[in-house]
Amino acid sequence: MSTALIILAAGKGTRMNSDLPKVLHPIAQAPMLAHAMHAGRALDPDQTIVVAGHAAEAVTAAVAEIDETAQVVLQTEQLGTAHAVDQARAALGDFDGDVVVLYGDTPFVQPDTLERMIKARASADLVILGFQAADPGRYGRLVMAGDTLERIVEYKDANEVERAISFCNSGLIACNAKLLFELIAKVGNENASGEYYLTDVVELARSQGCSVTAVACDEAETLGVNSRADLARADAVFQSRARAELLDLGVTLMAPETVYLSLDTFIGRDAVIEPNVVFGPGVTVESGALIRAFSHLEGCHVSRGAKIGPYARLRPGAELAENTHVGNFVEIKNAEISEGAKINHLSYIGDASVGKRTNIGAGTITCNYDGVMKHHTEIGADAFIGSNTLLVAPVKVGDEAMTATGAVITKDVEDGALAIARTPQVNKPGRAQKLMDLLRAKKARRDGGDA
Repeated sequence: MSTALIILAAGKGTRMNSDLPKVLHPIAQAPMLAHAMHAGRALDPDQTIVVAGHAAEAVTAAVAEIDETAQVVLQTEQLGTAHAVDQARAALGDFDGDVVVLYGDTPFVQPDTLERMIKARASADLVILGFQAADPGRYGRLVMAGDTLERIVEYKDANEVERAISFCNSGLIACNAKLLFELIAKVGNENASGEYYLTDVVELARSQGCSVTAVACDEAETLGVNSRADLARADAVFQSRARAELLDLGVTLMAPETVYLSLDTFIGRDAVIEPNVVFGPGVTVESGALIRAFSHLEGCHVSRGAKIGPYARLRPGAELAENTHVGNFVEIKNAEISEGAKINHLSYIGDASVGKRTNIGAGTITCNYDGVMKHHTEIGADAFIGSNTLLVAPVKVGDEAMTATGAVITKDVEDGALAIARTPQVNKPGRAQKLMDLLRAKKARRDGGDA
């Protein structure tokens, strides 16, 4: 059976107190909408429809970055959840498979939960996702009779017995597309809010003899985000879960609570991550690599056996081959560091390639930016770059070449050559004391007092 996703992402999120649409606020360095879309991919959907409303242009742009095959439809008026789902009617056309309705501000529903919902569709026309709430509060209650969902009762309409029910409604549903839109067409808005509620489809389905059931998930999966406090809690939930998964996969986290991960962070087995490491988006760390404390990685690839940090920064485009060393206060951006190369201290390597087994001395800078354009530096294999070398790009240093300490390299250095590019040292006897006397006198005149 083919499947389509409808993800509701039209709300403004007033309680976020932000110009940014609620579903674009980040959890683990990715819009919370991306989390919902990521979970939905487990169903291998034929179509993904995102219903946007507030700041639709920004949501549309974000959707394109997350999944270029997804389609965005607009809910120009906020008339309720059933109305929002109905905006996908035309986009799905004659689609006759199952539809799963997700929420862009409910980011933690797990792929296996969605798969269980689809599996339940084999024996029920309509499937609702529920959860056992530790504190049911004002959630809608799911009134069950065995495996059959009889009705959803909103808290304000529930009697004492119904309010005692702890099995609550998450809002997610799975249903055949044609049946779902048939039911939505019958939903009315005769309620205090004047809105069309998706939950009404349960009663409508039951009234025409359709079978309705509920699948249960862990309460943590249904966590919704409506405020900055919710956002912080959601990020903490993600981090805790992601760290636990890494530990189970054989990654060593020396102080798990201090390691920050992104949605797409990949770390291989037997890698070791020291305390206070931040993984931004787009990071892959292969098995056996060591990331030392207080390092920041983003958009980079670290190969097996590499050692990074402490206090290192890997920026987008950094590609580190096996057994490379990147030490303290080293920044690498858009550069390929070949196998066995070492950059151990206080250096910036940007828009460059570094050959195998090359050693980059402390304080080396690839001067890659002329104020308008970026330029490339190429350093060959088995080269030795002396401390405090400035490589003014575009420039090439050949295999087994060397640069002298403090050199400013503006011309290519051929293979095996030693490049010396600095002003000769000149010592002026007695000049230091005279200069200091002049400076002290000047200071005294300025301050109006004695030297």
